[in-house]
Amino acid sequence: MSIAKVTKSATVLAVDIGGTKLEVGIVSAGGAIVSSARIPTPITEDAEVVYGALTDLISKVDYSAVSAVGVGSGGPMTNGGDLLSPLNIPAWRDFPLKLKLAELLGRPTYVDNDAKVLAVGERRFGAAEGLNNFVAMVVSTGVGSGIVLDGSLLNGGSGNAGHIGHMQVVPGGRLCACGGSGCLEAYVSGPSIERITGKPAAAASVEVRDQCARYLGRAIANVASLLDVSDFYLAGSVAIGFGPGFMQATELYANEAAYISFLQRISVGPTQHGTRSSLMGAAAYALAELDLAENDL
Repeated sequence: MSIAKVTKSATVLAVDIGGTKLEVGIVSAGGAIVSSARIPTPITEDAEVVYGALTDLISKVDYSAVSAVGVGSGGPMTNGGDLLSPLNIPAWRDFPLKLKLAELLGRPTYVDNDAKVLAVGERRFGAAEGLNNFVAMVVSTGVGSGIVLDGSLLNGGSGNAGHIGHMQVVPGGRLCACGGSGCLEAYVSGPSIERITGKPAAAASVEVRDQCARYLGRAIANVASLLDVSDFYLAGSVAIGFGPGFMQATELYANEAAYISFLQRISVGPTQHGTRSSLMGAAAYALAELDLAENDL
């Protein structure tokens, strides 16, 4: 997917679906959030309860003038976002959100992984504007990444490229929601930190935060060496909540672990729009799809 800008005047409905919160917003082509609303993600095993909460939330914003709907959700999902199975929303397994929203709203609806759309948003509206090679990461209830190489978003064979949270950082380590063990997400996601420490991630000690930075830096170094990418942008409640010191420590550990000569110094920093970055990404993804449709005319 090429992510160059064309669309000038469209307004879109952006939908951010996470394991902790649901957020929707009306966003202009220039990146202005006209209105928004959010609620905690319902904890339930009933798929329709989660969907009903989302549709109630959407009704709180005026979407009558939007040209399209963009959705960023935790994964995995089928290629094209037709069926969602977010690890951190167990009620949804092969859930047909794309079709249901398209039928409900009567607008073209585009769905992809939340970290992938985050990358689109950072290039269109944020810190990665003008960059052709970078990685945007969500470190929150889950851990994922969106990868831009040579100016295009990397999709992978099934559309699920970028699941950095399921790289193994501790062989034989803690069990992960994906079914594996020792995954990055099993150590640095908010729920994992709480399970390890008995405290919310926001109350994590300096030592715990440093260990998270070490694991994250190690994973970033591996990705940097594999893809020849040096710029990494972090969003999500853990990454943003832990603050600038966490970003700096992660960058330090990444550079300590990356030796190959072709790499420039790895840079790790925040996404431009902080806690709104994922919502902006969903909007940017819809706008990028409208760009493609416009170019095809």
